[in-house]
Amino acid sequence: MNKREAEYYEVTEDLIARCKLCPHECAIPPGGEGICWARKNEGGTLYAQNYGRTTSLAVDPIEKKPLFHFRPGTEILSVSPNGCNMRCPYCQNYTISAKKTQTTNITPEELVNLAKQYNSPSIAFTYTEPIIWFEFIKDTAKYAKQEGIDLVMVTNGLISEDPLDDLLEIVSAMNIDLKSMSSEYYREVLKGNLAVTKRTIEKASAKIHVEVTNLLIPGDNDTEIEELAKYLASINKAIPLHISRYFPHQHYEKSPTAIETLKKAYEIAGKYLYYVYIGNAPMEGTENTYCPDCSNVLVERTGFHTKIVGINKGKCSNCNRKVDFVL
Repeated sequence: MNKREAEYYEVTEDLIARCKLCPHECAIPPGGEGICWARKNEGGTLYAQNYGRTTSLAVDPIEKKPLFHFRPGTEILSVSPNGCNMRCPYCQNYTISAKKTQTTNITPEELVNLAKQYNSPSIAFTYTEPIIWFEFIKDTAKYAKQEGIDLVMVTNGLISEDPLDDLLEIVSAMNIDLKSMSSEYYREVLKGNLAVTKRTIEKASAKIHVEVTNLLIPGDNDTEIEELAKYLASINKAIPLHISRYFPHQHYEKSPTAIETLKKAYEIAGKYLYYVYIGNAPMEGTENTYCPDCSNVLVERTGFHTKIVGINKGKCSNCNRKVDFVL
């Protein structure tokens, strides 16, 4: 099995390894694993036993991440580890995030070479939780930088501050899930930490390109959209918010989010943020990007087909406002 000594852990006198990668700070006895399965204590040394072990490898439109304002219209090489450090009961990828499954090995150099082969200007660590692949992402960055390839993370944001700072030096963009504005919901239902995810959004927004996704679930978080939008606007009104339609998955059998609920959420969030999008639902115009100053259509999107129509030399073709994109 491929492995590398983990970073960010401490060992006690009785050889218990306390992982410091995320706020769970799992106390892992010899032979044991953390909640994410990624790290294993072998005789007092903590190893990233998932190093280079991937469940999935695909070339996607970057809009599928979703990232709408980072390299629009390009393709991105997507890859994932097995596992997660949260336990969302409705996870659409639970077969690879909440269950141990078969993996194949890939090295950082091989991954970067694949991106070159497929002419992908970026690599996305996605599908499950990339934070648990911390060491692999760090090592991949060395090769990616040499080739001018961007690294992207689609993440729940549940990471301790020091390793986050490390990632913000090597990752160009993140889509961060903000699943609820309730600390109790995060703690009891998701096995996460709202304050930590918010800190990740705040720190990342100050250094790299950030977009945020909120899965709107009936009866869980569908009354929180105004609070969430106000919070993001307090950081930066230009943070793109993706409101995603919920469908039953894993342990959740609730009905899909009503279209009317999505329409209302779109309108409410749009009062506070420049860019709001609806995902997983056929709602005309809600995937386009409009200029905040003059409402000119900057980018048209239908499904994953993207067409830049109103941007000229990094500015709105109508009013000359500088666009909030990484092009």
